[in-house]
Amino acid sequence: MNVWQEARQSRRVGIVATGLLDSLLVLGGLLTISPFIWMLVVSFGQSKELLQMPPNWFPWPPYLASYQEAFHYVNFLVTGWNSLKVTCAICAGQLFTCSLAAFAFARLRFPGREILFIILLSSLMIPPQMTIIPVYVMLAKVDLIDTHTSLILPAFFSATGTFLLRQFFLTMPQEMVDAAKIDGATYWTIYWRIFLPLGAAGISALAIFCFNFHWNELFRPLIFLNSVEKFTLPLALSYINELYVNLIGVTYAAVAMAVIPVLIVFLMAQRYLIEGITLTGLKEG
Repeated sequence: MNVWQEARQSRRVGIVATGLLDSLLVLGGLLTISPFIWMLVVSFGQSKELLQMPPNWFPWPPYLASYQEAFHYVNFLVTGWNSLKVTCAICAGQLFTCSLAAFAFARLRFPGREILFIILLSSLMIPPQMTIIPVYVMLAKVDLIDTHTSLILPAFFSATGTFLLRQFFLTMPQEMVDAAKIDGATYWTIYWRIFLPLGAAGISALAIFCFNFHWNELFRPLIFLNSVEKFTLPLALSYINELYVNLIGVTYAAVAMAVIPVLIVFLMAQRYLIEGITLTGLKEG
C-alpha cells in the first residue's frame, strides 16, 4: 500500500469517525430537547384528547385556548411579577456580595483568608433542607414569613457564586492591581473600575445561573409563602396542577410560558456564559 492509498484510507476513517460523532451529538441534542418538544405538543392539545386512550400524540388543529386559560388560572400578571421581582432582587444582591467576597479572597491578603475560604466551600456540602428550619424560625421572629423579603434576604449570599467569581478574578494579571496601587487607587477603586468591567463574562455567567435557579425555585416559596396573591410563578403552577388535575393542556401551556423568560435571558447572554465558564477554570489557588 503506497502513501496515497494510506492517506485516502485515513481520510475515509476520519470522515466516518466524524460522521458517527456528529450523529451521536445530534441524537444527544434530540434527547435533550425532547421534553420541551413534548411540552409544546401537549400545550396545544385539549385535555379530553390528552386523556383518551390511546392519546392523541399530535393534536390537530392546535388548541390555542389553552394558553388563554392558563393565563387566567395562573394569573401571570401577578405571579409573574412576583417571580420577576424576587429573582431580580436576589440576582442583584448576589452579584454585589459575591463579587465583593470574590475580590477579597482573590486579591486581598489578610489573616485567616484560606481558612475562611475553606469554611465557605464547606457550606456547599450542606443541603438547604437542613437549614430551612432555623432560617424559618429566625424569619418568624422578625415577622417576615409570608413576605417576599423572606425569599430575598437569605439568598443574598452564595458560596457557589463567590467561588465562581474568585476563580475568574484570579485569571486577571496582578500587574494591573500593582499599577493601580502605584497610581494611588484604593481597593474599592480597583474593584469598581478594573475587576467589575473586566469580569463582565464571569458576572454574566453568575447572573444567568442565579436567574435560572431562583426563577424556577419552588422549595423556599412553598415553605415561606401562604397568601395566594404573593405566590411566585413555580408555586402558582404547582398549586394549579393540584387544584385542576384534569387540565393537562392548560398546565403545560402555563409551563411553556413560564420557560420563556429563562430562554430570553440565556439567549441574550449565552456568549458571556460560555466565556465565563471557560475562564473560571484557567487558574487555581
